[in-house]
Amino acid sequence: MADRISDAEHAVMEVLWDDAPLTAQDVAERVDPGRGWSANTVKTLLGRLLAKNAISHEADGRRYLYRPLVARDDYVSGESRRLINRLFGGRLTPLVAHLAERDELTAQDIAEIEALLKDLKQ
Repeated sequence: MADRISDAEHAVMEVLWDDAPLTAQDVAERVDPGRGWSANTVKTLLGRLLAKNAISHEADGRRYLYRPLVARDDYVSGESRRLINRLFGGRLTPLVAHLAERDELTAQDIAEIEALLKDLKQ
């Protein structure tokens, strides 16, 4: 998948990552109701995701069943890497320092990072 997924498309992907295959109507019913999207809006987003090869569809009678072609973990890895590359020159340390300097790391976050670093050293 070469094309980036928009925030709206990401909301559709989250539904499909949680449970697939689904019809367009199923997706429309499971997307956050706060978005106020109609079934037609969801169908438009599904069409865009098909064009980006992020999802596939198969005929099921008169309807289509949609499923993701991109795994959630792969998507998160790619987006994380793009963020780190774009904002922090590809280095993770400045990102952690940025969060720490703004008191955005909780004691639990710090403990988890310490445990992760300990495991990585072994």
